[in-house]
Amino acid sequence: MENQQSNDTQTQDLVLPFQIEASPMRGRLVRLEGAIDTLLRRHDYPVPVSHLLAQATAMAAALGTALKFDGVFTIQTNTNGPVRMMVVDVTSDGAVRACAQFDDAAVSEVKGGSLLGQGQLIFTVDQTLSDERYQGIVQVDGDDLTEAFKLYFKQSEQIPTGLIASARQDEAGVWHAGCLMLQRMPSEGGNEGVPQHDTSVEDPWLRAMALMQTCSVDELTNPALPADQLLFRLFHEEGVRVYDPKPLRQACRCSSDKIAGILSGLPQDQIKSMIKEDGRIAVTCQFCNQVYHFDAALKPSD
Repeated sequence: MENQQSNDTQTQDLVLPFQIEASPMRGRLVRLEGAIDTLLRRHDYPVPVSHLLAQATAMAAALGTALKFDGVFTIQTNTNGPVRMMVVDVTSDGAVRACAQFDDAAVSEVKGGSLLGQGQLIFTVDQTLSDERYQGIVQVDGDDLTEAFKLYFKQSEQIPTGLIASARQDEAGVWHAGCLMLQRMPSEGGNEGVPQHDTSVEDPWLRAMALMQTCSVDELTNPALPADQLLFRLFHEEGVRVYDPKPLRQACRCSSDKIAGILSGLPQDQIKSMIKEDGRIAVTCQFCNQVYHFDAALKPSD
């Protein structure tokens, strides 16, 4: 295994880019520990919801950091199951936040069925320095979002993509999540002129996909197994080169000013209906669960 630079890849909130030396394949390994644990503990979601949201967050981090943009990458599910919506966004500098909306009673009744059901997975990229917005939509059928992510790449990027993701709670109750994404990049000059029976491109890809599937939940989320060592364990025979890791962190972009701006755009009768007995308005951020208080004039009130 080769490293471009000696970096500490033991940090548990990171994206580690890599490439397979023997063929035009590149990938990203995401590890989340403190960031995802903090995010989930702020909401105290039911375990099945936390598990699903943790996996979605790891996948969003893998995809978001693979795109070239300056701004916010967001995924959102809109489905007809007990978990009717999940939102995860990742900024270009590695800030992650996520939330879920669900029917608590319906979640508790699910026994081996789907939490998401059927619906859509929406991908959005908002650029910071322009009004440019890109959006893609794929269908969701069941809780395995990896298939929806791979469909997105097939339809929009036309890049063959392999993806595995997992999440778990350890014995101390700490949440861990991970995602391994591998893509087969176009060779120089494309594939024109390559006979269909030529396996020089296809065979290494199929082998890499088979090797990915040998990665267990524990390996993908184990803080005692450094990210670069996991990649070497999986792909050492092919030759794997890792690059500088990108740190991830849990961070919300909410603020008193932003909430006040949203409130000021509401009709006056709606604002009046939000005023409680103490004369204040309380607004809770869905992402970080922080409560903001305002007086009737929409001034911050602690």
